[in-house]
Amino acid sequence: MLISSLSNPRIKHIVKLRERRYRDKEQTMIIEGFRSIYRAADNGVYPKELYICRDFFLGKNEDELIQKLETEGGTQIFETEKNVFKKISYRDRPEGLLALTGYFRKQVEDLKLSDPPLLVVAQSIEKPGNLGTIIRSADGTGADGLILCDKCTDLFNPNVITASTGMCFSLPIAEAASQDTINYLKDNKITILSATPHADKLYTDVDMTGPIAVIVGAEQYGLSDEWMEQSSINVKIPMLGKADSLNVATATTLLLYEAVRQRQQ
Repeated sequence: MLISSLSNPRIKHIVKLRERRYRDKEQTMIIEGFRSIYRAADNGVYPKELYICRDFFLGKNEDELIQKLETEGGTQIFETEKNVFKKISYRDRPEGLLALTGYFRKQVEDLKLSDPPLLVVAQSIEKPGNLGTIIRSADGTGADGLILCDKCTDLFNPNVITASTGMCFSLPIAEAASQDTINYLKDNKITILSATPHADKLYTDVDMTGPIAVIVGAEQYGLSDEWMEQSSINVKIPMLGKADSLNVATATTLLLYEAVRQRQQ
């Protein structure tokens, strides 16, 4: 089906999905770009609808992906004209692929823990790009999962999905209140390691080889008193210039890879 009009009801629906309130009401998220859509399907998340514009295709694998979605996932395919796709795209440089699929949610009890477990807990992260990068780093380090606490940023924001490069579909992600998460970590005997510039110990000087959860907080205010009071280990990343802290996603990546380094040794 070719869509050529900006007033088409399906196009208006997609534009409305840019608003979190409408996404939540419809329980529908937008996935844009070849890599994110491919990784969603590779993890069993098949879109309900796929909108394509061949004028924006970047490679030679798009048709194979489209066929996979249609035959294996029962995805409805809609072709659009160039101006229509620009209207629904989130990107400055569209890739000609945009999909709609339902929300997915997990509880902390759904997480499968390795031995020893490595988790990330992100409290009140404000920026979609930071949350997406944290997801990507957690996947890259083989973490057992990410727990979002007291969330500010919507996990289903298209910018989160893009920044995670689709890793939000492979990394187990749960949502919970801070106190429920603290109880879960204690019940599973997982050490709470909090990152704060006010700590005395460097992150490289503490043992991360046991069961551990790396806790990071909001970009502006850091971790809440609730988390700081429950933390077993507080660590800092050395700042040798004029800045007093790192971007939260960068800090999370450093902490996770330090855990990987120690465990590999």
